[in-house]
Amino acid sequence: MRRRLVAAAALVLLAACSTPQEPQRAPAGESPFVYVKNTDIVTEWDPSRSYSNEIIAFQNVYETLTLWNPVTKKSAPRLATSWRSSADGRTWTFSLRSGVTFHTGRPLDAEAVKASIERTMRAKTGASYIWDAVSSIRVEGPLTVTFALKYPVPLDLVASAGYAAYIYDTKAAPDLAAFFRQGRDAGSGPYTVTKWNQGKEDELTLSAYDGYWGGWRRPHYNTIKYKVVPDTERAYRMLQSGEASFVDRLDPRLFARASAAPGLRTSDRPSFTTAMMLFNTASGPMKDIRIRKAVQKAVDYQGLVKALKGSVMPASGVVPEGLLGHVPGRIPEQDLAGATRLLQQAGYGPGGRPLRLRLTYGEGEADEQVLARRLRATLRKLNVTLEARGMHWNAQWELGKKRGQDIFVMYWWPDYADGYSYFGQVFHSANPPVFNLSYLNDRTLDALLGTVPELTVTDKPAAQRAYEQATTRVLDQRAAAALPWVVKARRAYLGGIQGYEDNPAYPDVVFGYDLRPSG
Repeated sequence: MRRRLVAAAALVLLAACSTPQEPQRAPAGESPFVYVKNTDIVTEWDPSRSYSNEIIAFQNVYETLTLWNPVTKKSAPRLATSWRSSADGRTWTFSLRSGVTFHTGRPLDAEAVKASIERTMRAKTGASYIWDAVSSIRVEGPLTVTFALKYPVPLDLVASAGYAAYIYDTKAAPDLAAFFRQGRDAGSGPYTVTKWNQGKEDELTLSAYDGYWGGWRRPHYNTIKYKVVPDTERAYRMLQSGEASFVDRLDPRLFARASAAPGLRTSDRPSFTTAMMLFNTASGPMKDIRIRKAVQKAVDYQGLVKALKGSVMPASGVVPEGLLGHVPGRIPEQDLAGATRLLQQAGYGPGGRPLRLRLTYGEGEADEQVLARRLRATLRKLNVTLEARGMHWNAQWELGKKRGQDIFVMYWWPDYADGYSYFGQVFHSANPPVFNLSYLNDRTLDALLGTVPELTVTDKPAAQRAYEQATTRVLDQRAAAALPWVVKARRAYLGGIQGYEDNPAYPDVVFGYDLRPSG
């Protein structure tokens, strides 16, 4: 597997240095690649604002300047063929690939790069913060663009982000926001949007873009379809029958069946995706830190990992292993005696007043359902009633923005392969909260996090120390969350599909252009 990834990286580098060939038309008449997911696909169509599940489609529709390579753990060429930075890390120049066009037919050049990133910066939403260090963008030539920074950041890594780093045609329509709301795209990727059925099972269809700069010189999928199927049993049956090509996540029992089933293939790898239980620090009973700490201690972390049978790993700190900011030696343990003492100090618990807490999680997320069920059983013994509700992601997120729950369960992955977004987006003060769904308002933490981006470039050991302090602040001093596990990326797909590789920096993404259908 490693050899295949290394070879792929070498081919990317070779292609980056070669003279671009005339793109060839996509093959017609092939069966579609059908991706089945348990939640809605598209929350936001605007690539400057996109910050949710649509990453799985957008990474096939839009492209970024660079792409994170999980083998080298460095940025690799994508729309940019090469780049260089000044000695102080405050000036970055990118050389762009020639012959690239948007799906609108217009050329992708330095002016287009400047316009799209500046529009994303002006949006000031989603992951647009990744460009906060940029003070200006200069067009040095048709295919050369230079970024001047206020402070040094690893801009080649930033430019590979799964969100807010997309390059798109800002001239696609006079009213670009309205254009995107219609479910239309302005990307340069190998696929373009052809159909969107909001709220339907057959939610989204992409078709191969004939003018793609990479060309279509070998068999590829001409169509990618995304289906929303919350019932994992049904999703598995669809895979068995060939109605589905790929299922991004199955519960341990179904994954075991898929692993042994003829005609199916599976992938099982560590990920950067962390399960988070975000506690309402602003209102309701969990505004009391004693209750938050009690719930932290009530979670049966080891029991959950065991019950989920290899589909998850213990979490240590906020940032998962493999990224700057990971803190080893912090795997939490259940402590029911400690939980009881804290609840009783707050006037609840055995012999005290009954306490009722509301928890929401993603409908169709089997692992989160196990968490809710086991936590409810544990808390019942402590005179605490847990009302757990599975919700479609969009509805859960809207409720969370209104502080409509005590515990918000969700998965989080990095905006780019770095630990910052685990803190900067989830625990940094924010109004409206967006993803700070613990509603934490902590100026001390904010100031600490403000030092991290520059330290990541100038002094990595100091950046690591800052992450360790932030971890202590969030989990111990403020008890804003509990982190029950890190996901193992377990996929199941048809055995005839070749070329799939999991990239943890782009969770749940299948890069359709890399796939080779056969059989």
